[in-house]
Amino acid sequence: MSGRVGDLSPKQAEALAQLRERVQDVLPQCPYQSDHFLLRWLRARNFSVPKAEAMLRKVIEKFLSGGMCGHDREGNPIWYDVIGPVDPKGLLLSASKQDFIKSKVRDCEMLQKECDRQTQRLGKNVESITMIYDCDGLGMKHLWKPAIDLYGEVLTMFEDNYPEGLKRLFVIKAPKLFPVAYNLVKHFLSEDTRRKIVVLGANWKEVLLMHIDQEELPAAYGGKLTDPDGDPCCRTRITYAGPVPKSYYVRDSIKIQYEQSVSISRGSSHQMEYEVLFPGCVLRWQFASDGADIGFGVFKKARLGEWQRAGQMLEVLPSQRYNAHLVPEEGSLTCADPGVYVLRFDNTYSFVHSKRISFTVEVLLSDFLSAQKESKVTEVAAGQ
Repeated sequence: MSGRVGDLSPKQAEALAQLRERVQDVLPQCPYQSDHFLLRWLRARNFSVPKAEAMLRKVIEKFLSGGMCGHDREGNPIWYDVIGPVDPKGLLLSASKQDFIKSKVRDCEMLQKECDRQTQRLGKNVESITMIYDCDGLGMKHLWKPAIDLYGEVLTMFEDNYPEGLKRLFVIKAPKLFPVAYNLVKHFLSEDTRRKIVVLGANWKEVLLMHIDQEELPAAYGGKLTDPDGDPCCRTRITYAGPVPKSYYVRDSIKIQYEQSVSISRGSSHQMEYEVLFPGCVLRWQFASDGADIGFGVFKKARLGEWQRAGQMLEVLPSQRYNAHLVPEEGSLTCADPGVYVLRFDNTYSFVHSKRISFTVEVLLSDFLSAQKESKVTEVAAGQ
């Protein structure tokens, strides 16, 4: 059966009835309420009712933050991205990469249409937008590699299809981690786009008011604009997302391409040394093991290239066993001090099984440091 109206199997018809019942609370907000409309979601998820419901609710509730709200003093539309509440992993476990990119394309097309409307209203050419990136709450969860890779694709799409579409981008409430995050994505941006990015300090409200009339700027950002109910955040226009409920997940994990792999003999360990020359750099790791768990810890020592036992080094992240054969492990460490950091895989407790570990380790630099040679890496395969 095709799964379309008039050509449904009994199971497909039952799935349609179940979906309609389960989404009664959000169905009035949908553009259509017909069987044709609901069957689109079911076909997209092979008639899995939970997955179709998750997909539909994801679109309605928009777990991806942001929104268009107001115009700057020259009439350009303003788009807000509220970074902190975004749940990158939840989004990618609940929707496909194509879903995400299509959502961003729709946003871009909506902004382009608003530029066209402004051109008609003002009698002058309006062809670009102002963006405000609210980075309050930016954390390591936003630097998750699959999310960064996807965000890079979105930036490339924007650069390729909407040339000169950005007038200016204001970054506000940037935490100490922001330079590291920016350094991960800046290579996706043209030099011209980079020049349009302005990172504001503590006086960001005053600066925004220089470019945006107070009647066009939400009260939460220093203006006077509110929702009809007085909400200063203008949530009817700007979506402030949050964690994606696990019930919406349509997959258990994201396939990760690891950069290296190593076999660790029974009763042995494997060490990797990273010489960090500047404070504030971030060590980030992802790893998976085959067949059984593996120990992992981070240490610090005085000299590069001189192998030491774990007990002879300063323990920075206590070594413990991870079920990385069941769920890939990931983590990070902000290096407060320069020095030689040692990431150690521990199989010394296993007297029977060797372990194969697939892993990626990165040293993340701030944008300020990226032009400098920050670290050199030496691997030492160690046996105990």
